[in-house]
Amino acid sequence: MPIGDPWFYLIAVPALLVTGISKGGFGGGLGIVAVPLLALVVSPAQAAAILLPVLILMDLIGVRAYWRRFDGHALAVMLPGAVVGIALGGLAFGVLDERATRLIVGVIALTFVAHYLLGGGRLAPARPPNARLGATCGGVAGFTSTIAHAGSPPAAIYLLPLRLDKTRFVATNVILFAAINLLKLVPYAAVGQLGVRNLATALVLAPLAPLSMALGMRLHDRIEPVTFYRLCYAFVALTGLKLVYDGLI
Repeated sequence: MPIGDPWFYLIAVPALLVTGISKGGFGGGLGIVAVPLLALVVSPAQAAAILLPVLILMDLIGVRAYWRRFDGHALAVMLPGAVVGIALGGLAFGVLDERATRLIVGVIALTFVAHYLLGGGRLAPARPPNARLGATCGGVAGFTSTIAHAGSPPAAIYLLPLRLDKTRFVATNVILFAAINLLKLVPYAAVGQLGVRNLATALVLAPLAPLSMALGMRLHDRIEPVTFYRLCYAFVALTGLKLVYDGLI
């Protein structure tokens, strides 16, 4: 459908603005609302397919802005797991119940935030890197990102407790999901989701990518580190609530 559907763009424009601001300034977080919002007017599979090229454009802008500012060790342990997760997600695409995936990821995200809140909402000392945990979170991020563009919570579960500098945290997320989204082109093309109509609709939405990323990066530069991390935890909580809601309703 899309291309000329005004109702689609009425929802798609604010959804992508939120996605780009979140991705450019806070490492992803609220970008997870885009697919559920677009699923109000198109199928979830078509929503994910239309979003993917726009997300990749956002990623390229982010890579240029944050290159050489990422955490190399975190990427080294997360990316191999992400590749496995993408492959499994490609096999499950269109087969696994998307609502179940959302519910599981939402519960994990809320459990993670609950642990933070039970500690009084204080930012704990940095946790040392853990290759096994990083690979696991990378794998879950790759899988859930392939199924429903819902990779941010699993990635945050590994990256937030590392207490990286705020710019290094965002840069690591940007590079990680740039690689994940590029690799997702393979399973999306294999199941026929990158047809001319979906790509043409993505092209219409493409100008929102640089605008929203620029807004996000400007906000990033103006926020103090402690406030930044608290906002990130808040975004993970909102994301988890939204995913649980989508999984149950």
